[in-house]
Amino acid sequence: MAPSVVSSGLEKLQETLDGSLEGRKVADLSKDTKNYHDPKNRITTDYGVKQENTDDWLKVATEDKTGPMLLEDHAAREKINRFDHERIPERVVHARGAGAFGTFKMHKSLAEYTSAGVLSDTSRNTPLFLRFSTVLGSRGSADTVRDVRGFAVKFYTDEGNWDIVGNNIPVFFIQDALKFPDLIHAGKPEPDKEVPQAQSAHNNFWDFQYLHTEATHMFMWQQSDRAIPRSYRMMQGFGVNTYTLTNDKGERFFVKFHFVPQLGVHSFVWDEALKLAGQDPDFHRKDLYEAIDNGCFPKWDFGVQIIPEGKENDFEFDILDATKIWPEELVPVQMVGELELNRNVDEYFTQTEQVAFCTGHMVPGIGFSDDPLLIGRNFSYNDTQLTRLGTNWQELPVNRPVCPVMNNNRDGKLRHTITKGSVNYWPNRFEATPPAKKEEGAYIDYPEKVEGMKQRLRSKKFREHFNQAQLFYNSMSPPEKAHMAFALSFELDHCDDPWVYEKMSERLADIDLGLAQSVAEMVGGPIPQKAGRPNHGKTSMRLSQTELQPKNPTIETRRVAIIIADGYDAGAYNGIVSALKAAKAIPYTIGTRRSPIFAAGESKESGKGVKPDHHLEGMRSTMFDSVFVPGGADSVATLRKNGRALHWVREGFSHLKAIGAVGEAVEFVRDACSLPGMDFSTSSDVVDSFGVVTAAKLKPESLRETVKMVKGATDFVDAYTYAISQHKNFEREMKGFPQMVAY
Repeated sequence: MAPSVVSSGLEKLQETLDGSLEGRKVADLSKDTKNYHDPKNRITTDYGVKQENTDDWLKVATEDKTGPMLLEDHAAREKINRFDHERIPERVVHARGAGAFGTFKMHKSLAEYTSAGVLSDTSRNTPLFLRFSTVLGSRGSADTVRDVRGFAVKFYTDEGNWDIVGNNIPVFFIQDALKFPDLIHAGKPEPDKEVPQAQSAHNNFWDFQYLHTEATHMFMWQQSDRAIPRSYRMMQGFGVNTYTLTNDKGERFFVKFHFVPQLGVHSFVWDEALKLAGQDPDFHRKDLYEAIDNGCFPKWDFGVQIIPEGKENDFEFDILDATKIWPEELVPVQMVGELELNRNVDEYFTQTEQVAFCTGHMVPGIGFSDDPLLIGRNFSYNDTQLTRLGTNWQELPVNRPVCPVMNNNRDGKLRHTITKGSVNYWPNRFEATPPAKKEEGAYIDYPEKVEGMKQRLRSKKFREHFNQAQLFYNSMSPPEKAHMAFALSFELDHCDDPWVYEKMSERLADIDLGLAQSVAEMVGGPIPQKAGRPNHGKTSMRLSQTELQPKNPTIETRRVAIIIADGYDAGAYNGIVSALKAAKAIPYTIGTRRSPIFAAGESKESGKGVKPDHHLEGMRSTMFDSVFVPGGADSVATLRKNGRALHWVREGFSHLKAIGAVGEAVEFVRDACSLPGMDFSTSSDVVDSFGVVTAAKLKPESLRETVKMVKGATDFVDAYTYAISQHKNFEREMKGFPQMVAY
C-alpha cells in the first residue's frame, strides 16, 4: 500500500474496539501516535516552528563562495544534537528482538485457583504486547544464531500490568540469581578479544558449563533444535519460574505458565540457520511482520501446571528449582486460554525497543514463590529499566497500564504526568488518595509461614543436576539426538583450549555414554569408556518437538519458492500458485531475472509475462520452506544449465525441505538429488520419495484450490502440500542423503 494512503493501524482498530479493554489500550496509544504520511504535515522544529530548509546550514555564502557556518542556526543545531542522542543503552541481554500487539482470552476460568480477573473472567479480551528476542547477541546480531529465545508478554489488565518474562525453553542455566552476572559474562564475547558475537561456541561459555554443573540440563536444551527455531511463531513460550496463584478463599497454588504455538514447534537445521545469519540476518523479525501483515495471526494455546500448596514436596526434584521441569506425566498442563498476535508495531523504537518488562509486575491473585532465581529477577529487572529508560520508564506509552495510576512518586527526568493537589504524601490531612482495601482490589501478599536459618545454602534437592538432563536427552527422537551430537561437536570444535573440550567430553558421559563417545571422537577429547553415572532410562512426554505438532496438517504462512525461466508451463505454475494461496501459504516466484518471464507459447512482444518476486541470485533456498519447479521444456532446459538453480534444489533437499516438480522439471530435480533409494515419477502417477514429490505427467484435475493434505495422497497437490506441512523430512536425514549432496 502506498505511504500516502497508509492510515494508522491504531485508528482503524479503534473504530471496532471502543469501550472494550483492548480498545482502551488502543486509545491510550493513540494519544501519542502521529501519522507521518498525513498530507497536512510539514517539517517543524521540536518546539513547533515550521522549517523552510533542513538541508543547508545557515552560513555566510554567496553564489561564488561558501563561508563559515553560523552558530545562530538553532534549528540546524537541534537537528544534529537530537541525532547525536538518538541511542539509548541496549539491553545487556535480549538486546535483539521483535514484537507485536495482540489479545489474550481465557476459554476456561481458573477462578478455582486465582482471583485474578485476567485468568478467571472468560468474557475479557486482554490487550498485550509480546516481545521475542535472542539472549547473547547485540542489537546488530543475527536472528538465527543458536541461542535461547525470549518470550516476554505484557498484559494490560483492568487491575494493572502483568508481565510474564519467559523464554522458549522451560528451564534455565542457574538456580540462584546471584550467578547471573557470571553466566552472562561467560556467554558474552570473551573480554580480551570481544569475540565471538552472538554465539556460545567458545572457551568461556563451555568452561562455565563444565564447572557449574547446575547448567547441565539447560545446555542440553540449548544444544537441541529449540535453540534454532524456524520462526518466532513456531516456538513455545514458558514462564520458566514457579509462580503462585491465590483464590478468593485464601488458598494458594504453585503454577507454571505455558504457551504452545498452534502452528506446531519447528526448527531450522544447523546449516540453514548458519547461512541465514549472513543471507538474511533479519529473517525472524521479517517473518513475524509478514505473517501478521498477511492476516495470518500467530496463536498460542495458553496452559498452566498447578500444584496445590502442601503437595510441593511430593517430588524427587524441588518445584522451585528453575533448572528443572515439572514432567507433564506428573503435573499435566491444563490448556485454558489463547494468545493471538494481530497487530504490528507502528514504530520499532518507541514500542519494541522501549517496551520494558519486570517479573515483579503482578496483579491480585498472582504472586511469587520462593524460587531464588525469580526473587533475584524481581530486583534486577526494575533496576536495569531505570538504567536504560530513566526513572519514569513506566510512563512510556507502550509500558503504561490502562487502569488508573496514582501514587506519591514524583519528578525525575522526563516526567509526563501532571498531578494536581497540594499534598504528595500519605497520611495527609485531606485523607486524599488512601491505600486500597482488599475489597477494592488491593494486592494482598500471601501470609506464608517461613522458618529456617539465615545462611548461604541450597537444599538437598537443589544439589541434584543430572537426572533431568538425562530425561530430556532420552525423550528426544533419533533425528533430534543426532542434531544434539552435531551441535555439541560444532560448539566444542570452536573451543581451542584443550582443557575445555576434554572436560566437556567427560561431562557428557554423565548424561549418555554414546553421546559422549560420539562427540569426543569428533572434537578430539578423550573418549570415555564408561558412563560417569548410569542413565536412568526414563523419558517424559512433550519434550520432543515431534510431539508438539499442529492438530491438523497445515501450510499456513509457509513460504514456497516457484522457480521458472522463459518457456515455463503456465498451467502448472498458475495451478500451484492458486492451490498454495488457498491453503494460506505464501508463494514466491523466483526467476532467472526479475524482469518478466514468459510462459511457453507466450510472445515477449505481448507485454505480459510474470514478473518474479526475486531472481535466483537475490534469494536463496534457505529463505523458503519448500521449492517447486513447474514443467516447460524451454524453462527446464535453461534451468539445467544454471548452476545456481541446481544449487537451489540441492540445498533445499539437503535442508530436508519438501521439493515438488511436475512435467519436464522432474528430470531437473532428478539431476539435483538422484541418490540410491530415491524414486521419481515417470508417468502420471504421483511419487513421494522422502518428501520429493513428482508427477511426470500432471493431471489437469490435480490443480485445484481445494487441498486435502493427507499422508499417501495420490493427487499431486494433496501429496505435495502434505509434504510441506511436515516441515522437514527427517527420514531423508536418517538415510544420510544430505551428506551425499554438495550444497
